[in-house]
Amino acid sequence: MLTRLPYTLLWLLALPLVLLRLLWRGRRQPGYVRHLGERFGHYRVRAPGAVIWVHAVSVGETRAAEPLVRALLERWPEHSVLLTHMTPTGRDTSRALFGNDARVLRAYLPYDIGCFTHAFLRHFRPRFGVVMETELWPNLLAACRRRRIPVMLANARLSERSARRYARLPALTALTMRALSVIGAQSAADAARLSQLGARRVSVTGNIKFDIAPPQAALQLAATLRARIGPRPVVLAASTREGEEALLVAAFARQAAAEVVLLLVPRHPQRFDEVAAAVAAAGLKLQRRSAEAAVDADTRVLLGDSMGEMFAYYATADVALIGGSWLPLGGQNLIEACAVGTPVVVGPHTFNFQLIAEEAVRCGAALRADDADAGMAAALALLADAPRREAMAAAGRGFATLHQGATQRTVEILQGLEAADGEFRARAAR
Repeated sequence: MLTRLPYTLLWLLALPLVLLRLLWRGRRQPGYVRHLGERFGHYRVRAPGAVIWVHAVSVGETRAAEPLVRALLERWPEHSVLLTHMTPTGRDTSRALFGNDARVLRAYLPYDIGCFTHAFLRHFRPRFGVVMETELWPNLLAACRRRRIPVMLANARLSERSARRYARLPALTALTMRALSVIGAQSAADAARLSQLGARRVSVTGNIKFDIAPPQAALQLAATLRARIGPRPVVLAASTREGEEALLVAAFARQAAAEVVLLLVPRHPQRFDEVAAAVAAAGLKLQRRSAEAAVDADTRVLLGDSMGEMFAYYATADVALIGGSWLPLGGQNLIEACAVGTPVVVGPHTFNFQLIAEEAVRCGAALRADDADAGMAAALALLADAPRREAMAAAGRGFATLHQGATQRTVEILQGLEAADGEFRARAAR
């Protein structure tokens, strides 16, 4: 308790600023101010029966959780799954993935202050919890431990940079790690870094994202998009971040022939209009995917202004440049591209997905370039080299298939947790 006290005081002091930031973001994304009470532990939604809680902070974690959620629903058919998020885009993604399935509930996780976290746990009373990747909330996990709610950190990853940040608060970090019942790490390197920070019961389960199958609807949409574009070659700039679009668009304008289309998909939807304006300022004709129209012969850039369609965008493209890797932002996940057989070019900054990027390059599914200009040059060279593209596509599919199985390993660990907890409760009842 004393170890967490400074952390809790900082939360209390920061709460007015957090609220102001929430309201500010709500001006551009109204979803941030909807369901506001949930962020303080007030909920209207109720589960019809026993609850499994899965926390997926935003879009990437929610997509990664999809195969696990489906496996949980299959393994525990009498339970509901509560998906909690911190962002409206994460919440929207869960709705797009699971539709109106009555067994999948969604809510915002409350801010990590004791009274809010206790209200959340009292309301939903989860049988056990799964936190995706590395979203660690000390007060919430401590409350789970006191209530004997087992929590697994699943699909866990921890870069060297993040490990150094956590190491600055060794006592709080170790206490939080020990509040977890078990950890399933993506790789041996992630497991080692987590153990060094005080984590116990760490095993390597692999990356659940490899178990995500390309949805048939996404492949059908890709066929529709290709028909709208016609026979023109397509370079995809996927999940780009602020500052990267200007670099990639400028490189495209300098290097690409007129028949090549740049399919540009910013990661954050609130930036769609900003990116469209930047493309127009660069003198390139742009159309929006949301217009649902054929791409004109003189259109140079097609803006992917939609959410939840990355599989379709990857399947549409001939080559993909992975966003987040052209500036020091850590890179975005390239598994979806590999799964549909799209050759990949990554930049120098892939520390958030370092092992995956290195293995993809090593097996021939991806190329690495030093900067946006070199990346665009590599992508355009691949357009002119069909045999190499085909070899990279086959390598990507093989790479994705080889690493599958993390979902099943995670479910097996959760079955063990539930069994151990059931035995404890039975002994306590006697």
